[in-house]
Amino acid sequence: MTAGAPHVLDNPALASLTGPHAHFAEKRGRVLRYPVDVSPWLAMPDAPDAGDWADLAALAGPGAEVPLTAYAGQLPEGWEITFHVEGVQLVDDGLTTAPDPEVVRLGPADVPEILDLIERTRPGPFLPRTIEMGTYLGIRRDGALVAMAGERLHPPGWTEISAVCTDAAVRGQGLATRLVLAVAHGIRERGETPFLHTGAKNTGAIRLYESLGFRLRRTTAFLAARVPERLPEAVS
Repeated sequence: MTAGAPHVLDNPALASLTGPHAHFAEKRGRVLRYPVDVSPWLAMPDAPDAGDWADLAALAGPGAEVPLTAYAGQLPEGWEITFHVEGVQLVDDGLTTAPDPEVVRLGPADVPEILDLIERTRPGPFLPRTIEMGTYLGIRRDGALVAMAGERLHPPGWTEISAVCTDAAVRGQGLATRLVLAVAHGIRERGETPFLHTGAKNTGAIRLYESLGFRLRRTTAFLAARVPERLPEAVS
């Protein structure tokens, strides 16, 4: 990599949708996105121009809310920020990973129960086909799914750990830690490196991840913006 060249984790959705997750990509011009029932993530070029914003608007539709994670530039006329939370990106810097005998592989048949756990714990978006993005592992107690974690974005050489959540009734038992390390083990077994995102104010989770062997790579932001109902007419 040449000096100053962007890292794949600087725009991980773009690296995913032009790499290992290219089979998911819905594309218009230089704008790509996952199907709306797979993930809300979409990918803009590193320096979007007016044509890219027009393509994004056409892809999403008038009045739609679209994620603009890590975008730090100015929005075009008529666009408005609807959501803004500061975040961090952490990368594996010495995890001691391990498989776990209690974890089970989750699949499409488990999605209704997954969605119920996600609704109760709110770790972030999980949609009916998110399960297709990678390996998802869970822990069951008395047959019920009580904790899970899995894989989301997949830039070349990297895999994001996501959907880490634990039912309130079994928190404090270390289940999330075990699941993160089990998911990371599978990622490492493929010769890839785990990374993850969380909110900058989620200091408890950040401390936990750092204690496991993650390190802060960069700060970022989770943004969403609303597409104008009517776009300015292009100047010929």
